Amino acid sequence: MLVDIQFSSAHNDWPRLRDAVLQAEADGYDTTWVFDHFDGATLGGDRPLLECFTLLGAMAEATTTIGVGALVVNVANRHRAVLAAAASSVQRISDGRLRLGIGAGAAPGSRWAQEHHDRGIPLLPAMADRHRAVADAIDLLRVEATEPAPPPIIVGVNSVALAELAGRSADGVNVRLSSPTAPRLVAAAAEAAAGRPFETSGWCYADDMASQDLARQLGLDRLILTRFEALG
Repeated sequence: MLVDIQFSSAHNDWPRLRDAVLQAEADGYDTTWVFDHFDGATLGGDRPLLECFTLLGAMAEATTTIGVGALVVNVANRHRAVLAAAASSVQRISDGRLRLGIGAGAAPGSRWAQEHHDRGIPLLPAMADRHRAVADAIDLLRVEATEPAPPPIIVGVNSVALAELAGRSADGVNVRLSSPTAPRLVAAAAEAAAGRPFETSGWCYADDMASQDLARQLGLDRLILTRFEALG
């Protein structure tokens, strides 16, 4: 099982993040991941987040071997053509080290949707339409984000329907390991993948040992350790 690390730009500015990512590369982590939000308070932080693809490009330039990834890009945040162009740019800057996590985002009126409401960003009210937006983004990414190689596309899921979409259309699935539905979601995605190459992964807080044990029990391919904190 590969082990990755995720740092928060809601709690840290670029110099500290750069040092942490360089240390993660030296320590042998496979990939380092970033968030795609606007308000730092959404993640318990004290500053606006650095824009996802801008940060990924900076991380790619500062490093040489570690993968760089987004966990996860909200398809509501950008037109899918802008998303494809941004992903393609990071893939080229990093010489093929991008791992692109995408997700359907939150429903209107939910806690996670407040940062969109504040900025006048429309959200699709029906879950099926939000899932269709993920499928449409994957289709365009397959065509446009292809140099020097297509980045792996991983769908972050919290429903069986989206897990099955990931299995049919993407290269991997990611689940929150502390969720009681995590085993079911992993199984649904793997079944929908029908034996083709497909990566299973989960994320948890870096000090959540129970979730890390679950990742091993489920036989996941990748474990992402998330740190919501200011780095020393």
